[in-house]
Amino acid sequence: MNETMVCVVGNVATQPVYRESLTGPTARFRLAVTARYLDREKNAWTDGHTNFFTVWTRRTLATNVAASVAVGDPLVVQGRLKVRTEQRDGQGWLSADLDAAAIGHDLSRGTSAFRRSARPDVQTGAPPQPEPSWETEPETEAAGRPQEAGQTESAPQPQLEPAGAT
Repeated sequence: MNETMVCVVGNVATQPVYRESLTGPTARFRLAVTARYLDREKNAWTDGHTNFFTVWTRRTLATNVAASVAVGDPLVVQGRLKVRTEQRDGQGWLSADLDAAAIGHDLSRGTSAFRRSARPDVQTGAPPQPEPSWETEPETEAAGRPQEAGQTESAPQPQLEPAGAT
């Protein structure tokens, strides 16, 4: 299926509206995207036309947007563009919606502190496996190799890797 994927950079224009429903959480907000251009006559940057998009989010993205996004925040939004036309009170209305796949703060205009959200506990039946120790060799390799003179059993063996030519 062909979809129009876009990436827009703009500022949050409205406070995100968060809703819980039977199908899962959703959130929406308006994003203002203003074109800027260099006016050569004035030798200054000038604001152009402002486009407004309604950004729709679902599931975990919606929950994270509600906790992280505020009015005025500069954002980068990537998602599917949906343009709708409708009739209201005899007038034609055109609206542009973004079904967001990813949203992040625009770090070219400020800083952000990332916090990983907690995952819900999922019972898979298998106990969690410990992280492998990358500092020591597995016992099966060390046991099968002869020990060199002067080395103790716990000392790591240096490994030579082939050098690649670029």
